[in-house]
Parts: sequence; structure tokens; C-alpha cells
Amino acid sequence: MLTTRLPKQVEPYKLAANRERLEGLAALDGMLRLGEEIGAQQGDCEVRLSFDIDTQGRRLMDGYLLAHVQMPCRRCLELMPVTLESRILLGLVSDDSLAGELPSDYEPVLVENEQLNLLPVVEDELILSLPQVIYHDEADCAVSRDQLESGADADVSEQRSTSPFEVLRNLKGKL
Repeated sequence: MLTTRLPKQVEPYKLAANRERLEGLAALDGMLRLGEEIGAQQGDCEVRLSFDIDTQGRRLMDGYLLAHVQMPCRRCLELMPVTLESRILLGLVSDDSLAGELPSDYEPVLVENEQLNLLPVVEDELILSLPQVIYHDEADCAVSRDQLESGADADVSEQRSTSPFEVLRNLKGKL
């Protein structure tokens, strides 16, 4: 288990030249954009990053992220545990124009003044790995499917079962 904190800022070109590896924890409560998406979080994200240079001389960052978060069930809105995992392969670029030269399996990450803030990169990858919709198993959920159907929904489904031309017929009769 990791116990060290991930550095906030690194020099990725030097790390790639030395083929170094970083492992550490990033605090979830410091990720404000992630908090806006799924609510404030506690705990840490485990981060493992390897810096390298590929056969074409491109500097890259290969990594793995693991975080245990709490997200609201879309049915009952109660929080439920969700594990976020992400494999990343990032091409380090010093200019946006160089991003187009990367192979399709690399995602570009902009390095300014030979410095890279790791927390926003980790946060971006966690946001991208969020599931679209999550639900408890129906047996574990506080709200059943029957409770989700309201009288208004039933009226709409009854109206849909009648002919769509019925409305026109009623309008014609009023003229």
C-alpha cells in the first residue's frame, strides 16, 4: 500500500530522460472539479506513473490510477461506493500544435516551462473514468421501479397508446 504523497509539480522531461517512476497518493478532497461532478470526496487516489521515451523520441507518461469514491445512486440518490480505475498513456508536448503529431493511442498533456502540475492531470483522468449512470442493485435500492412510476407518467403512456391523429380530429371538430 502506498503511503507517500505524489509531488504536486514535476519536471517530466527529466523524469522521461531518466526513465523514472513515481508512485504516491493524491488527496481526493483537493480535487474541486471532481467534487463538482460527484460531490465532495474523502480519501486518496493511488497513482503510479512511469516516464519514458518511445522509439520515435517522444516523451510519454504511462500510468495507472485507482480511487474509491462515493457517488449517488440515480434511482434513490443514496451514496454508494464506486471504484474508479484508469490506465493512462499521455504524450508530453510543449506546444498545442505538437499534439496533432502524437499517435492516436497517446493523449496529449501540455507541459509549460518544463513543469507539469500532476494533480490536474490525475483529476482529469478520474473525471474521464466516471461511469455515466450508476444504480444500486434493485434488491439493495431504497426505491423500486414501481415507486419511480408516477400517475403523470401513466397518463402520458395512455395518451401515447391512442392514435396520434386523435388530437387533429378533436381540433377539426372545434372549427
